[in-house]
Amino acid sequence: MQEFLNNLIAWATEFGLKLLACLVVLLVGKVVIKWVNKFMTKSKFAEKNDKTVVTVLSHFVSAALYVLLVVIIIGILGIPTASVIAVIASAGVAIGLALQGALSNIAGGIMILILRPFKVGNFVEIAGQSGTVTDVGIFYTVLTTGDNRVVTIPNGTVMGENIVNYSAKDTRRVDFVFGVAYGSDIERVKAILLDEASKHELALKDPAPMARLSAQNASSLDFTMRVWVEGANYWTVKFDLTERITDRFTAEGIEIPFNQLDVTIKK
Repeated sequence: MQEFLNNLIAWATEFGLKLLACLVVLLVGKVVIKWVNKFMTKSKFAEKNDKTVVTVLSHFVSAALYVLLVVIIIGILGIPTASVIAVIASAGVAIGLALQGALSNIAGGIMILILRPFKVGNFVEIAGQSGTVTDVGIFYTVLTTGDNRVVTIPNGTVMGENIVNYSAKDTRRVDFVFGVAYGSDIERVKAILLDEASKHELALKDPAPMARLSAQNASSLDFTMRVWVEGANYWTVKFDLTERITDRFTAEGIEIPFNQLDVTIKK
């Protein structure tokens, strides 16, 4: 019995020391991973590289470091790491087959990192959702919409859908369609449209604004006007010119028609 107790105490002491070592390694490892993540996102490395690339890389590096930390802790406990790695690999295959969607999201994240169709801070439209890109992770891309909703889109879906990046270019074209009544002076309408567009302080002079009669609809003559602006000024110019031209038409006596239907009654 005394020998058994001595062996038990020796084993408990050895195992306790291993647990203590594991705890120390875990705490140090978490600090190191946190430091590496901070280095990648807030250091000069982050300033010199695209924010989207830095974000995706930081997610991948953190995940890889945590896996390495787990393997180290298992080795300290005395479990053969080769066997553990083999088990992890086998489990990875099984999990991969079960989580094909998740793997497609990871592949999508890698493709976003390589192709960079957008970056953090861009205003985009993806899978019917539009908003500002706030995060690109391993599995998901996060958008914040204009009304402050947060939309999370799987990266597999992102790379499988059309992506419209409204921030890719410095300038955007604002398109308007204004309907006026038949009988209106075409040249006068065009002159009013171009005058209001040229007077707006945010409208670009080059390319110059354009206004032309574009369609003869059932109840109206439709004029198309196109104005180039800086990307950040798109909605300001859109709303301002819509209001100003409506007021100008009213002041100039140019009728904005309702839908009309001529009915002939036969007795």
